[in-house]
Amino acid sequence: MTITPSPLVYFLLVDDLAENLIALEALLRRPGLQILQARSGQEALELLLKHEVALAIVDVQMPVMNGFELAELMRGMERTRRVPIIFVTAGVADRQRRFRGYEAGAVDFLSKPIEPDILRSKSDVFFDLFRQRQEVALQRDELAAATARIQSLLEESQQQAKALRDADQRKDEFLATLAHELRNPLAPIRNAIELLRLNNSEENELHSAIEIAGRQVGHMARLIDDLLDVARIVKGKIELRIEQCDVVEIVRNTAEDYRPTLARAGVELAVISTVESLLVQGDSIRIAQMVGNLLHNAGKFTSASGSIKIHVAKDPVTNQAVIKIADTGCGFEMSDADWFFEPFSQATSEDRKGGLGLGLALTKGLAELHAGTVKGESAGHGQGATFTLTIPVLEYPSKRIEISDVKNSKAGVRSLKILVIEDNIDAGRSLQLLLLRLGHSVDIAHDGATGLAVAKSKRPNVVISDLGLPGEIDGYAVAKALRDDKSLSHLHLVALSGFGRTEDRNKTRQAGFNQHLVKPVDLQALQNALIEASRLQ
Repeated sequence: MTITPSPLVYFLLVDDLAENLIALEALLRRPGLQILQARSGQEALELLLKHEVALAIVDVQMPVMNGFELAELMRGMERTRRVPIIFVTAGVADRQRRFRGYEAGAVDFLSKPIEPDILRSKSDVFFDLFRQRQEVALQRDELAAATARIQSLLEESQQQAKALRDADQRKDEFLATLAHELRNPLAPIRNAIELLRLNNSEENELHSAIEIAGRQVGHMARLIDDLLDVARIVKGKIELRIEQCDVVEIVRNTAEDYRPTLARAGVELAVISTVESLLVQGDSIRIAQMVGNLLHNAGKFTSASGSIKIHVAKDPVTNQAVIKIADTGCGFEMSDADWFFEPFSQATSEDRKGGLGLGLALTKGLAELHAGTVKGESAGHGQGATFTLTIPVLEYPSKRIEISDVKNSKAGVRSLKILVIEDNIDAGRSLQLLLLRLGHSVDIAHDGATGLAVAKSKRPNVVISDLGLPGEIDGYAVAKALRDDKSLSHLHLVALSGFGRTEDRNKTRQAGFNQHLVKPVDLQALQNALIEASRLQ
């Protein structure tokens, strides 16, 4: 640390006799003090204009300009009016002379010969006072400089914060656009796969190829959703749909969804529950997503002939639902356990199985949103791993709300007249063929203006419209125009888009759409939308 030396303190000695000045300087000399000498009032004024003086010791009796006259001139100048003055005189310091001295601004009046101890004592007071003033001024300047630096840093930090916000906004827009662009080509692929699956039920090579393609499309859609979900969790934008739900039922249903994939990999899956039902307040879709992520992770690191066991129980001490997913896979060192839950983290190179490294990070974020936890444990490499998810259970559960299984909700769909508005030729045609195969009557348009004309002439029950249509009439304008036409008030409007953020769904709802489906649309989600349309017709 650099220590800044204290600045000099100046005393001004004014006397027409040189020997008096020499004697006074010898008497007052001390470290940090600079003595200025003047033989006349004129010399004193010149020195006062050059230096800031802590004390002036002025002889009263001087030729041309006496001490009183010098003091009066000093008091008349802003620079010197506050300089303390001690008068010294060899004459008689009568009452009248003292009064004039104090009237001229003196702080003291000493008679010659001067008592050295008294003068030193009085001068020390003014030396210390001036030094304190210097320190205060220095601190003030340092404070002003520090304030200026802080202000500069604040402005710089504000600029950086704005740049970060702008970059974050651009990143969000990029992710949303990336998801849109990735989902668009997936849409016709998934539609074509679903169409092939509906037309092919035999166990042959074509059927196997269809199943492989379907799984890979689902995997890619899952990666896109995970990428966006992690970004939403980091920004605190995930909204849970809280309801009373049964963890045991969610785990069993999710396990059945993953069982065929694990079975094909030669991995045995078992679900063991110590309770028949375990109710929590949570988002059933997100809880299933957490369990699915942990199952997917276990499956990636478990070789053929291995096994995965899911244990579901209630911890009576913490009153939590405890879901343990234990595998016989490659395991890990406990020193690595924490960073597994960081976004984009990956296993070591010899264990890496692909993916973006988002599943566990997403699970951790969703668990915390449910006031729960997730942790991983392993005895080391080759010893398997156990991931434990906890969620608080309901202390006083009300009457159980049954959870409907959308997979069994296909009944009751009648044939509908559907208009598809999609500028992507492959996506539009594949969706048309899929809907025709499901038993519906389908027309197609490739821009907004044509879509509005077809809707007015054909009067369909349902309009499924892409949002990013070419020309001036995009999907939002289509919805507004259809809602403004009272003769088409019966229409059920379904938005179909590669954008699936909350703000995107809010925007389509405000535009008049009944539902919002995200590309590549899942066949079951499409079926559910048509069930809803059929119910409302």
